[in-house]
Amino acid sequence: MTAEAPAKDRRQSARRPAVPPWLRRLAAANEAWTFGVLALLVAFFTAARPSTFLTRYDITQIATNAAIYLVLGVGMTYVIIVAGIDLSVGSVLVLSAVLSAEYTIHHGGANSGWGAIAVSTLIALATGLVWGALQGWLVAKARVPPLIVTLGGFGAALGAAQIITGGQDPAGAVSGRLQRTIGFGKLFGQIPWLVVIAFGATLVFGLVLAFTRFGRYTYAIGSNPEGARRVGINVDAHLIKVYALVGLLSGLGSVMWLAYFGTTSIAGHSTDNLKVITAVVLGGASLFGGRGSVLGTVIGMFIPAVLSTGLIIMGVQQYWQDVAIGVVLVAAVHLDQFRRRGRDHG
Repeated sequence: MTAEAPAKDRRQSARRPAVPPWLRRLAAANEAWTFGVLALLVAFFTAARPSTFLTRYDITQIATNAAIYLVLGVGMTYVIIVAGIDLSVGSVLVLSAVLSAEYTIHHGGANSGWGAIAVSTLIALATGLVWGALQGWLVAKARVPPLIVTLGGFGAALGAAQIITGGQDPAGAVSGRLQRTIGFGKLFGQIPWLVVIAFGATLVFGLVLAFTRFGRYTYAIGSNPEGARRVGINVDAHLIKVYALVGLLSGLGSVMWLAYFGTTSIAGHSTDNLKVITAVVLGGASLFGGRGSVLGTVIGMFIPAVLSTGLIIMGVQQYWQDVAIGVVLVAAVHLDQFRRRGRDHG
Protein backbone atom coordinates (compact mmCIF):
# COMPACT_ATOMS: atom_id res chain seq x y z
CA MET A 1 0.00 0.00 0.00
CA THR A 2 1.35 3.44 -0.88
CA ALA A 3 1.47 6.47 1.39
CA GLU A 4 -1.19 8.11 -0.78
CA ALA A 5 -3.82 5.47 0.09
CA PRO A 6 -4.78 6.85 3.54
CA ALA A 7 -5.05 10.32 2.11
CA LYS A 8 -7.26 9.00 -0.69
CA ASP A 9 -9.50 7.23 1.85
CA ARG A 10 -9.80 10.44 3.86
CA ARG A 11 -10.79 12.39 0.72
CA GLN A 12 -13.44 9.77 -0.15
CA SER A 13 -14.76 9.82 3.40
CA ALA A 14 -14.95 13.58 3.28
CA ARG A 15 -17.06 13.41 0.10
CA ARG A 16 -19.57 10.97 1.66
CA PRO A 17 -22.67 12.56 3.21
CA ALA A 18 -22.29 12.81 6.98
CA VAL A 19 -24.49 10.36 8.91
CA PRO A 20 -25.71 11.74 12.24
CA PRO A 21 -24.35 9.78 15.22
CA TRP A 22 -27.87 9.11 16.52
CA LEU A 23 -28.78 7.53 13.17
CA ARG A 24 -25.69 5.28 13.24
CA ARG A 25 -26.54 4.17 16.78
CA LEU A 26 -30.13 3.50 15.75
CA ALA A 27 -29.02 1.43 12.73
CA ALA A 28 -26.70 -0.61 14.95
CA ALA A 29 -29.40 -1.37 17.52
CA ASN A 30 -30.82 -4.89 17.38
CA GLU A 31 -34.24 -3.60 18.33
CA ALA A 32 -34.32 -1.25 15.31
CA TRP A 33 -33.82 -4.12 12.87
CA THR A 34 -36.41 -6.30 14.56
CA PHE A 35 -38.84 -3.40 14.62
CA GLY A 36 -38.18 -2.94 10.90
CA VAL A 37 -39.33 -6.52 10.28
CA LEU A 38 -42.45 -5.88 12.34
CA ALA A 39 -43.17 -2.64 10.47
CA LEU A 40 -42.80 -4.40 7.10
CA LEU A 41 -45.32 -7.05 8.16
CA VAL A 42 -47.80 -4.42 9.32
CA ALA A 43 -47.36 -2.45 6.08
CA PHE A 44 -47.85 -5.57 3.94
CA PHE A 45 -51.05 -6.71 5.65
CA THR A 46 -52.41 -3.16 5.77
CA ALA A 47 -51.89 -2.84 2.01
CA ALA A 48 -53.36 -6.29 1.35
CA ARG A 49 -56.44 -5.83 3.57
CA PRO A 50 -56.71 -2.07 4.21
CA SER A 51 -60.27 -2.19 5.55
CA THR A 52 -59.96 -5.23 7.81
CA PHE A 53 -56.39 -5.40 9.15
CA LEU A 54 -55.18 -3.43 12.16
CA THR A 55 -58.60 -2.34 13.21
CA ARG A 56 -59.15 -1.42 16.81
CA TYR A 57 -60.49 -4.91 17.46
CA ASP A 58 -57.40 -6.49 15.87
CA ILE A 59 -55.01 -4.39 17.94
CA THR A 60 -56.84 -5.30 21.13
CA GLN A 61 -56.86 -9.01 20.27
CA ILE A 62 -53.17 -9.06 19.32
CA ALA A 63 -52.18 -7.28 22.52
CA THR A 64 -54.38 -9.52 24.67
CA ASN A 65 -53.12 -12.73 23.07
CA ALA A 66 -49.51 -11.63 23.48
CA ALA A 67 -49.86 -10.41 27.07
CA ILE A 68 -49.34 -13.74 28.88
CA TYR A 69 -46.44 -14.83 26.66
CA LEU A 70 -44.88 -11.41 27.07
CA VAL A 71 -44.77 -11.84 30.85
CA LEU A 72 -43.03 -15.19 30.37
CA GLY A 73 -40.73 -13.62 27.80
CA VAL A 74 -39.52 -10.93 30.19
CA GLY A 75 -38.27 -13.60 32.59
CA MET A 76 -36.79 -15.64 29.77
CA THR A 77 -34.86 -12.57 28.61
CA TYR A 78 -32.99 -12.46 31.92
CA VAL A 79 -32.23 -16.20 31.77
CA ILE A 80 -30.91 -16.07 28.20
CA ILE A 81 -28.75 -13.02 28.95
CA VAL A 82 -26.97 -15.03 31.67
CA ALA A 83 -26.35 -17.71 29.00
CA GLY A 84 -29.02 -19.99 30.44
CA ILE A 85 -32.27 -21.44 29.17
CA ASP A 86 -35.58 -22.38 30.77
CA LEU A 87 -37.66 -25.04 29.06
CA SER A 88 -40.03 -25.40 32.00
CA VAL A 89 -41.99 -22.12 31.85
CA GLY A 90 -45.12 -23.71 30.38
CA SER A 91 -45.16 -26.56 32.90
CA VAL A 92 -44.48 -24.22 35.84
CA LEU A 93 -47.40 -22.11 34.63
CA VAL A 94 -49.61 -25.23 34.64
CA LEU A 95 -48.48 -26.37 38.10
CA SER A 96 -48.98 -22.87 39.53
CA ALA A 97 -52.43 -22.69 37.95
CA VAL A 98 -53.40 -26.12 39.32
CA LEU A 99 -52.36 -25.35 42.91
CA SER A 100 -54.08 -21.98 42.72
CA ALA A 101 -57.19 -23.65 41.30
CA GLU A 102 -57.26 -26.33 44.01
CA TYR A 103 -57.40 -23.63 46.68
CA THR A 104 -60.19 -21.84 44.81
CA ILE A 105 -62.22 -25.05 44.46
CA HIS A 106 -62.17 -25.62 48.23
CA HIS A 107 -62.87 -21.97 49.12
CA GLY A 108 -65.95 -21.00 47.18
CA GLY A 109 -65.14 -22.17 43.66
CA ALA A 110 -66.64 -20.00 40.94
CA ASN A 111 -68.41 -17.89 43.59
CA SER A 112 -65.30 -17.21 45.68
CA GLY A 113 -64.60 -13.67 46.82
CA TRP A 114 -61.61 -11.38 46.73
CA GLY A 115 -60.06 -12.93 49.83
CA ALA A 116 -59.85 -16.34 48.17
CA ILE A 117 -58.66 -14.73 44.94
CA ALA A 118 -55.81 -12.99 46.78
CA VAL A 119 -54.69 -16.19 48.50
CA SER A 120 -54.90 -18.27 45.31
CA THR A 121 -52.87 -15.61 43.51
CA LEU A 122 -50.17 -15.73 46.20
CA ILE A 123 -50.12 -19.53 45.92
CA ALA A 124 -49.53 -19.27 42.17
CA LEU A 125 -46.75 -16.70 42.58
CA ALA A 126 -45.09 -18.63 45.41
CA THR A 127 -45.22 -21.89 43.46
CA GLY A 128 -43.46 -20.34 40.50
CA LEU A 129 -40.93 -18.55 42.69
CA VAL A 130 -39.96 -21.65 44.67
CA TRP A 131 -39.80 -23.87 41.60
CA GLY A 132 -37.64 -21.36 39.76
CA ALA A 133 -35.33 -20.89 42.75
CA LEU A 134 -34.90 -24.66 43.05
CA GLN A 135 -33.94 -24.90 39.39
CA GLY A 136 -31.57 -21.96 39.83
CA TRP A 137 -29.93 -23.70 42.80
CA LEU A 138 -29.38 -26.83 40.74
CA VAL A 139 -27.79 -24.75 37.96
CA ALA A 140 -25.64 -22.57 40.21
CA LYS A 141 -24.68 -24.88 43.07
CA ALA A 142 -25.03 -28.42 41.72
CA ARG A 143 -23.50 -27.35 38.38
CA VAL A 144 -26.13 -29.20 36.35
CA PRO A 145 -26.48 -27.69 32.85
CA PRO A 146 -29.56 -25.43 32.56
CA LEU A 147 -30.87 -27.42 29.60
CA ILE A 148 -30.98 -30.61 31.67
CA VAL A 149 -32.34 -28.94 34.82
CA THR A 150 -35.20 -27.18 33.08
CA LEU A 151 -35.96 -30.13 30.79
CA GLY A 152 -36.35 -32.21 33.94
CA GLY A 153 -38.37 -29.38 35.48
CA PHE A 154 -40.60 -29.34 32.42
CA GLY A 155 -41.56 -32.99 32.92
CA ALA A 156 -41.65 -32.91 36.72
CA ALA A 157 -43.91 -29.85 37.02
CA LEU A 158 -46.34 -31.17 34.41
CA GLY A 159 -46.33 -34.60 36.02
CA ALA A 160 -47.04 -33.12 39.45
CA ALA A 161 -49.96 -31.14 38.01
CA GLN A 162 -51.39 -34.30 36.46
CA ILE A 163 -51.00 -36.26 39.71
CA ILE A 164 -52.89 -33.56 41.62
CA THR A 165 -55.74 -33.34 39.12
CA GLY A 166 -55.79 -36.87 37.73
CA GLY A 167 -54.89 -35.41 34.34
CA GLN A 168 -58.21 -33.55 34.00
CA ASP A 169 -58.81 -29.83 34.17
CA PRO A 170 -60.77 -29.29 37.41
CA ALA A 171 -64.21 -27.69 37.31
CA GLY A 172 -65.03 -24.56 39.30
CA ALA A 173 -61.34 -23.69 39.45
CA VAL A 174 -61.63 -19.99 38.73
CA SER A 175 -63.56 -17.26 40.48
CA GLY A 176 -66.16 -15.55 38.34
CA ARG A 177 -65.09 -12.22 39.84
CA LEU A 178 -61.52 -12.79 38.70
CA GLN A 179 -62.69 -13.51 35.16
CA ARG A 180 -65.07 -10.55 34.99
CA THR A 181 -62.47 -8.07 36.23
CA ILE A 182 -58.97 -9.19 35.28
CA GLY A 183 -59.92 -11.62 32.52
CA PHE A 184 -62.44 -9.56 30.53
CA GLY A 185 -62.39 -6.17 32.26
CA LYS A 186 -60.83 -3.06 30.75
CA LEU A 187 -59.10 -0.07 32.28
CA PHE A 188 -61.27 2.99 31.62
CA GLY A 189 -63.38 0.66 29.46
CA GLN A 190 -60.67 0.70 26.78
CA ILE A 191 -57.52 -1.24 27.68
CA PRO A 192 -57.79 -4.90 28.79
CA TRP A 193 -56.46 -5.47 32.30
CA LEU A 194 -54.33 -8.32 31.00
CA VAL A 195 -52.51 -5.85 28.76
CA VAL A 196 -52.11 -3.41 31.64
CA ILE A 197 -50.57 -6.13 33.85
CA ALA A 198 -48.22 -7.27 31.07
CA PHE A 199 -47.21 -3.67 30.36
CA GLY A 200 -46.52 -3.03 34.06
CA ALA A 201 -44.37 -6.16 34.44
CA THR A 202 -42.51 -5.39 31.23
CA LEU A 203 -41.84 -1.80 32.23
CA VAL A 204 -40.64 -2.64 35.73
CA PHE A 205 -38.30 -5.47 34.76
CA GLY A 206 -37.17 -3.66 31.62
CA LEU A 207 -36.04 -0.72 33.77
CA VAL A 208 -34.42 -3.07 36.28
CA LEU A 209 -32.42 -4.73 33.50
CA ALA A 210 -31.40 -1.46 31.88
CA PHE A 211 -30.65 0.81 34.81
CA THR A 212 -29.94 -1.11 38.00
CA ARG A 213 -27.03 -3.02 39.48
CA PHE A 214 -29.04 -6.22 39.19
CA GLY A 215 -29.25 -5.67 35.45
CA ARG A 216 -25.54 -4.89 35.14
CA TYR A 217 -24.68 -8.06 37.03
CA THR A 218 -26.95 -10.02 34.68
CA TYR A 219 -25.10 -8.77 31.60
CA ALA A 220 -21.70 -9.21 33.25
CA ILE A 221 -22.39 -12.85 34.20
CA GLY A 222 -23.67 -13.64 30.73
CA SER A 223 -20.64 -12.07 29.06
CA ASN A 224 -17.96 -13.53 31.32
CA PRO A 225 -18.98 -15.42 34.47
CA GLU A 226 -15.40 -15.96 35.64
CA GLY A 227 -14.62 -12.28 35.17
CA ALA A 228 -17.77 -11.41 37.12
CA ARG A 229 -16.60 -13.61 40.01
CA ARG A 230 -13.21 -11.91 40.04
CA VAL A 231 -14.75 -8.47 40.42
CA GLY A 232 -16.75 -9.63 43.44
CA ILE A 233 -20.14 -10.55 41.99
CA ASN A 234 -21.82 -13.47 43.77
CA VAL A 235 -22.57 -15.31 40.55
CA ASP A 236 -24.27 -18.32 42.15
CA ALA A 237 -26.70 -16.19 44.16
CA HIS A 238 -27.48 -14.06 41.13
CA LEU A 239 -28.23 -17.09 38.96
CA ILE A 240 -30.63 -18.40 41.60
CA LYS A 241 -32.39 -15.02 41.64
CA VAL A 242 -32.68 -14.95 37.85
CA TYR A 243 -34.25 -18.42 37.68
CA ALA A 244 -36.51 -17.52 40.61
CA LEU A 245 -37.61 -14.45 38.65
CA VAL A 246 -38.66 -16.42 35.59
CA GLY A 247 -40.51 -18.82 37.90
CA LEU A 248 -42.28 -15.92 39.60
CA LEU A 249 -43.37 -14.51 36.24
CA SER A 250 -44.59 -17.96 35.21
CA GLY A 251 -46.76 -17.89 38.34
CA LEU A 252 -48.07 -14.47 37.32
CA GLY A 253 -48.76 -15.84 33.85
CA SER A 254 -50.80 -18.64 35.39
CA VAL A 255 -53.07 -16.14 37.17
CA MET A 256 -53.56 -14.24 33.91
CA TRP A 257 -54.31 -17.49 32.08
CA LEU A 258 -56.90 -18.57 34.65
CA ALA A 259 -58.54 -15.16 34.54
CA TYR A 260 -58.81 -15.09 30.75
CA PHE A 261 -59.53 -18.71 29.85
CA GLY A 262 -61.18 -19.90 33.08
CA THR A 263 -59.36 -23.25 33.06
CA THR A 264 -55.96 -24.70 33.94
CA SER A 265 -55.44 -26.05 30.38
CA ILE A 266 -53.12 -28.83 31.55
CA ALA A 267 -52.50 -30.09 28.01
CA GLY A 268 -52.25 -26.67 26.40
CA HIS A 269 -48.77 -25.43 27.26
CA SER A 270 -46.36 -27.93 25.74
CA THR A 271 -44.96 -25.39 23.26
CA ASP A 272 -44.97 -22.27 25.45
CA ASN A 273 -41.22 -22.55 25.98
CA LEU A 274 -40.52 -22.59 22.24
CA LYS A 275 -42.80 -19.61 21.58
CA VAL A 276 -41.17 -17.57 24.31
CA ILE A 277 -37.57 -18.49 23.46
CA THR A 278 -38.22 -17.74 19.79
CA ALA A 279 -39.56 -14.29 20.63
CA VAL A 280 -36.63 -13.49 22.91
CA VAL A 281 -34.05 -14.56 20.33
CA LEU A 282 -35.97 -12.78 17.60
CA GLY A 283 -35.76 -9.67 19.75
CA GLY A 284 -31.97 -9.71 19.62
CA ALA A 285 -30.95 -11.76 22.66
CA SER A 286 -27.96 -14.05 22.17
CA LEU A 287 -28.25 -17.70 23.24
CA PHE A 288 -24.57 -17.42 24.19
CA GLY A 289 -25.41 -14.78 26.80
CA GLY A 290 -24.46 -11.17 27.47
CA ARG A 291 -26.83 -9.62 24.95
CA GLY A 292 -30.54 -8.87 24.88
CA SER A 293 -33.18 -6.44 26.09
CA VAL A 294 -36.77 -6.44 27.26
CA LEU A 295 -37.66 -3.95 24.50
CA GLY A 296 -36.36 -6.41 21.90
CA THR A 297 -38.44 -9.17 23.48
CA VAL A 298 -41.56 -7.01 23.24
CA ILE A 299 -40.99 -6.47 19.52
CA GLY A 300 -40.07 -10.12 18.99
CA MET A 301 -43.26 -11.22 20.72
CA PHE A 302 -45.47 -9.17 18.40
CA ILE A 303 -43.99 -10.41 15.11
CA PRO A 304 -45.60 -13.89 15.21
CA ALA A 305 -48.79 -12.36 16.68
CA VAL A 306 -49.13 -9.85 13.81
CA LEU A 307 -48.21 -12.48 11.24
CA SER A 308 -50.77 -14.95 12.53
CA THR A 309 -53.55 -12.33 12.66
CA GLY A 310 -52.75 -11.05 9.16
CA LEU A 311 -52.79 -14.53 7.64
CA ILE A 312 -56.09 -15.33 9.30
CA ILE A 313 -57.63 -12.17 7.84
CA MET A 314 -56.27 -13.11 4.41
CA GLY A 315 -57.96 -16.49 4.71
CA VAL A 316 -54.76 -18.54 4.69
CA GLN A 317 -55.32 -22.08 5.96
CA GLN A 318 -53.92 -23.02 9.35
CA TYR A 319 -51.13 -25.31 8.15
CA TRP A 320 -49.89 -22.70 5.70
CA GLN A 321 -49.92 -20.17 8.54
CA ASP A 322 -47.55 -22.37 10.53
CA VAL A 323 -45.24 -22.68 7.51
CA ALA A 324 -45.26 -18.94 6.87
CA ILE A 325 -44.60 -18.07 10.52
CA GLY A 326 -41.68 -20.51 10.64
CA VAL A 327 -40.15 -19.11 7.44
CA VAL A 328 -40.43 -15.49 8.58
CA LEU A 329 -38.95 -16.27 11.99
CA VAL A 330 -35.95 -18.09 10.52
CA ALA A 331 -35.46 -15.36 7.89
CA ALA A 332 -35.60 -12.61 10.48
CA VAL A 333 -33.04 -14.29 12.74
CA HIS A 334 -30.79 -15.05 9.74
CA LEU A 335 -30.95 -11.41 8.64
CA ASP A 336 -29.95 -10.30 12.11
CA GLN A 337 -27.07 -12.78 12.25
CA PHE A 338 -25.90 -11.67 8.79
CA ARG A 339 -25.93 -8.05 9.91
CA ARG A 340 -23.97 -8.88 13.06
CA ARG A 341 -21.30 -10.75 11.12
CA GLY A 342 -20.94 -7.80 8.80
CA ARG A 343 -20.61 -5.44 11.75
CA ASP A 344 -18.06 -7.67 13.51
CA HIS A 345 -15.91 -7.78 10.39
CA GLY A 346 -16.03 -4.02 10.08
